[in-house]
Amino acid sequence: MAGSPAEATTPRNAFDRFFEISARGSTLSREVRGGFATFFTMAYIVVLNPLILGAAVDGAGASLAIPAIAAATALVAGLMTILMGVVARFPLALAAGLGVNALVAYEIAPQMTWADAMGLVVIEGVIIALLVLTGFRQAVFHAVPTELKTAIGVGIGLFLALIGFVDAGFARGSAGSPPLLLGIGGQLVTWPVLVFVLGLLLTLVLMVRKVKGAILIGILASTVLALIVEAIAKVGPAGGPAGNPHGWSLNVPSLDKDWSVTPDLSLLGNFSLFGSWERAGVLVCVMFVFTLLLTDFFDTMGTMVAVGQEGGLLDAEGNPPRTREILLVDSIAAAAGGAASTSSNTSYIESAAGVGEGARTGVANLVTGALFLVAVLVSPLVQIVPFEAASAALVVVGFLMMTAVRTIDWSDWEIAIPAFLTIVLMPFTYSISNGIGAGVITYVLLKAVSGKARQVHPLLYGVAFFFVLYFLRGPIEAALL
Repeated sequence: MAGSPAEATTPRNAFDRFFEISARGSTLSREVRGGFATFFTMAYIVVLNPLILGAAVDGAGASLAIPAIAAATALVAGLMTILMGVVARFPLALAAGLGVNALVAYEIAPQMTWADAMGLVVIEGVIIALLVLTGFRQAVFHAVPTELKTAIGVGIGLFLALIGFVDAGFARGSAGSPPLLLGIGGQLVTWPVLVFVLGLLLTLVLMVRKVKGAILIGILASTVLALIVEAIAKVGPAGGPAGNPHGWSLNVPSLDKDWSVTPDLSLLGNFSLFGSWERAGVLVCVMFVFTLLLTDFFDTMGTMVAVGQEGGLLDAEGNPPRTREILLVDSIAAAAGGAASTSSNTSYIESAAGVGEGARTGVANLVTGALFLVAVLVSPLVQIVPFEAASAALVVVGFLMMTAVRTIDWSDWEIAIPAFLTIVLMPFTYSISNGIGAGVITYVLLKAVSGKARQVHPLLYGVAFFFVLYFLRGPIEAALL
């Protein structure tokens, strides 16, 4: 039974007071549910990150051991997520960043050794931490207009929904036109997609019925259904030697696994800070660090706004509580990821799934982080939940985040056009940074040509300039190589 407003905000104990559970209108059970939901929607990174990094070779022809990457990925994600919960007390989980790991694997490592490449990631994390401590990163964040911040959250919501549809196989890439198709050849004909659709519909029904734990129930129910389907139909994994297009996209749901795992932590500390500067050249390394810096710099800002927006945790200016602490921990996580050879760790938009379950404080992070640490020892547990079971949560959260689009003034083209480009370019280019960059550049340009240059915060001019360099990094790198 709900108490009075006064009772709802009165801390029950020191733990409650420290994490502000009651003050934010939450409960311990909601935080635990949220922590589980966040873990299950982002646990795929423990499998996916090793596949991305392990599939590449460095300039010396060496590759990283997949079991070691998996163990390090789970370990760093667990520790950094807990650190975020304790220091920032914000429901934002962290893990190896998608996109950044591909950059490290396929662009940076081939020009040096793995240790050198991870050293650049460490350097990037240290630089971002210094920018936080000097207040520069927060100043840039506060310089962004509120409606553009809102657009960032909406764009990430659409991006999240697209990730869910693609990961589940509901939408698939096409070699020709159109670039995306429904299912296989425009038809939904696979068992995994059926699991996704039924899970999505169940979650939506539970949400409309206002059932607590709707997203988590949907994930768990879909996982049980997936286990039954695999046991009966023997669907198997997608791809492989037979090129099975009807299989599970990443994890094959099965209880028939080896539950005794000895973690391989040999990659911890395997990095070199300055070896790459001699091998690849100073200018090339500076450009690589700059690219990593921009990606981490703005992805986290967009992510924390989106998560705070979903949880009603933003202030009147669109800023989450303890912004400085959030950004500092995120910076430390970037360096920690490089030091552990998992690539830069960053804040995950999948945290919105936990917020959708009711998480409002860092307590949810304690749960998510603990589950990641368990995953170090029991990695098959992570592999039970297939993409198709967890992706429905991403679509649902994408809808919830998109509802904020109503707060943008679409009659004011000077903000509406940058907001539009911010929103659509994230899913269309599969990049949060691309959307933010396009929004910032067009906002500054339109204000300048409208004779309202003074309305733009001076820092935004610098940010716009660096984003121009970001979009031109291909020609710049080509000129330097």
